Amino acid sequence: MFSSRSLSSPFTQNPLINQVMASIIRNKPFETSPIASHSQHSWTVDTVTQVLRSIPKFLFQSPRSIGRQNGFRHRTPLKQRNLKEEFNKARQGVLILGPGAYKDPEKVQLGVEKTLEFYHWVENQCGFTHNEQTCKEMSIVLAKGGCKMKLIFEFLKKMSRRGLVTTMSVTCLIKCLGEEGLVNEALATFYRMKQFHCKPDVYAYNTLIYALCRVGNFKKAKFLFEQMELPGFRCPPDVFTYTILISSYCRYGMETGCRKAIRRRIWEANHLFRIMLFKGFVPDVVTYNSLINGCCKTNRIERATELLDDMVKRGIAPNRITYNSFIRYYSATNEVDKAIEMLRRMQGVACNSAYTPIIHALCETGRVVEARDFLVELAEQGSIPREYTYKLVRDALESAGKSDLLDAEFCTQLEDGIKCRIRQVMKVKPLLQHKSVS
Repeated sequence: MFSSRSLSSPFTQNPLINQVMASIIRNKPFETSPIASHSQHSWTVDTVTQVLRSIPKFLFQSPRSIGRQNGFRHRTPLKQRNLKEEFNKARQGVLILGPGAYKDPEKVQLGVEKTLEFYHWVENQCGFTHNEQTCKEMSIVLAKGGCKMKLIFEFLKKMSRRGLVTTMSVTCLIKCLGEEGLVNEALATFYRMKQFHCKPDVYAYNTLIYALCRVGNFKKAKFLFEQMELPGFRCPPDVFTYTILISSYCRYGMETGCRKAIRRRIWEANHLFRIMLFKGFVPDVVTYNSLINGCCKTNRIERATELLDDMVKRGIAPNRITYNSFIRYYSATNEVDKAIEMLRRMQGVACNSAYTPIIHALCETGRVVEARDFLVELAEQGSIPREYTYKLVRDALESAGKSDLLDAEFCTQLEDGIKCRIRQVMKVKPLLQHKSVS
């Protein structure tokens, strides 16, 4: 059972934080409590940071996102948001898609106002002195709340006069804006760094390039990269810059339906990889995995095999992600024996992502006995197969008249494990039902 206590467990250690968070959620004025007079409950950087980080969780998060999986595979491609259009849709009652979907505009507005009030109250009434950490967290809250950039820039200007704005804090703000889909705003923040008495470094360039690539704006990302490559530029690109572009070309370039654009972006990724080697940079396993995955998805298996051999020659050990790309390709093309060979070459224990494509391919080709053997092998390693995979093998054995190959006790264990995993994923549902009833 998922209890409501776990949502507030980080705040039970300090009653002062509980009091402030209750005032923010209930929209009540802040009061200086006698608790604050004790030294053990005085405001510190950690407690102020904890309050600022908790406000988006309670007021900016939509109810539909509670209990969602932490992975990224379920998410739709990120697009540039238009805050003015979202505001008009919310006022008209039209559904908003993307990162701003299902958020309550009144709660978001309340969170922004109470955050600004708390930020000034804790300094003026409680004698707390803000530093770089709290300034950074405050700017991130404003970004997550979808505030106008004018408000964020005015806040940063005031804090820069006090020396609280640094390159790292502005870079974290750019990263937050990029994750929220406000890439144009992140680009404007990058070009305003000089107004805040900051100089962009390589990490700032890399963060902005990645944000631009996520929304498919490869032209501006390539322009920034070419700026970094100019002779004498004080922020030359590093290994991570090349890796970000290569992985983005291979990953986000596949989201378009145009085959010509996909081929062009895979060519760009290979071209950047060769330039990277020519300039003496040593690619890591992430660079190789991104390029191999892109080549396998575009049916360039010869190039992917060449990259795998190059990895081994350079002493870079392929990992699970490397082999999974080959396994998915060979399973999709019904070259199951080669997929099995890649599975056996995998160092360490394979997981569901490696066994599932092979089992599906074996069932499609009529090799149901081998599919059953791989299902048993997966379960013996301590992994629970997916419900669809288990039913596919069971139905294939029944169609072939070999259902007796699956032991009844083994099937019971798998079904219990699948039900247990479903309960773990849906453990937040009783809490939501309880809240709706109350």
